[in-house]
Amino acid sequence: MSDIMSLYDKCTLCPRRCKVNRNSGAKGYCGMTSELVLARAALHQWEEPCISGTNGSGTVFFSGCSLKCVYCQNYSIAHSQSGKAVSVGRLAEIFLELQDKKAHNINLVTATHYVPHVIDALTLARKNGLHIPIVYNTSGYETIENIKRLDGFVDIFLPDLKYCTSSSAQKYSNAPDYFTYARDAIAQMLRQTGRPEFDSDGIMLKGVIVRHLVLPGNIKNSKATIKFLHEKFADDIYISIMKQYTPMKQINKEKFSELTRSLTNGEYDCVVNYAAKIGVKNGFIQESGAALESFIPEFDNEGV
Repeated sequence: MSDIMSLYDKCTLCPRRCKVNRNSGAKGYCGMTSELVLARAALHQWEEPCISGTNGSGTVFFSGCSLKCVYCQNYSIAHSQSGKAVSVGRLAEIFLELQDKKAHNINLVTATHYVPHVIDALTLARKNGLHIPIVYNTSGYETIENIKRLDGFVDIFLPDLKYCTSSSAQKYSNAPDYFTYARDAIAQMLRQTGRPEFDSDGIMLKGVIVRHLVLPGNIKNSKATIKFLHEKFADDIYISIMKQYTPMKQINKEKFSELTRSLTNGEYDCVVNYAAKIGVKNGFIQESGAALESFIPEFDNEGV
C-alpha cells in the first residue's frame, strides 16, 4: 500500500470530513470503505462535444458519492447499490483498455472519495503508456486539498455548480456549505489547468467546463449560479447549461413536488437566454429531447 492510501485512515477527502478509518472497513458519508468499487467503464457519447468527440469519452463510474442529491440521476451507484471491487492494478488496466478503444480521454466520474486510488492507478498506467487527457468529473463538492492532490494528474476538470445558495444546497443535497466549497474548488481547478485548449478536431486537451443542471421550478437559482460563474471566471471557463433533468423514482413526492416533473422548454430557454444576455460566450446548451433516460447508462459492471 502506497503512502497516499493512509489518507483513508482518518478520511477527510471530501468536505464532509467524516474522519472514519475506511482502511479498517468503516464507511464514510460516501457509503464506501477503502475498497475500490467501480460500476462501469466504457466509451460514452453523451458528454459535451469537445469531451465525447466522435469516438467517445472513456468513462469510469466509481460507486458511492459524498453528496447524494435527492434527485440523483445515478442513484444506484451513488448509494452503493451497484459495482464490483477491483485493485489499483486493474483500474490502471481499464484506463489503458479504454485508450486502446480510441477514447478521446479517461473520464473519472464521481471519484472524489477514491482520489488516492486514482493517483496510484494513473501513475501506474502512465508508466505503461497512458497518454490521453484525464477528465475529473465531479459534483463540485470538493476540498481545495483534494483538488491540489490531482495537480499534474488531471488535464480537464468537469465540475458541477449546482446551487449558489445554502438553502437550496441544504434542501436538495444536505450540504449547506456546498457553494463555498464548490466555488473555491473551481478556482483551484482553473489555477491548475489554465485557459481551455483544444486540438485541431475541437477535442479539449485542458481546461475547465462547469456544468449546471437546470432543475424544474428553480430558475432563480440557475440564473444566479450562471451570473456568478460569468462574473467570477468570464471566458477562462466554459459553462454547460444542462437540460437533461429526469424525475427519478426515489424522489419524495411530498417534500420535493417541484422535482416530480421534467423541465419545460420555457424554463430552459429562459435560463439560456439569460446567459446570452449577460454575455456568456463559452458555453454549451442541449437540444430539445435531452431529458431522456438514455443519458443514464446501465450500471452493469461493463468493462470492469
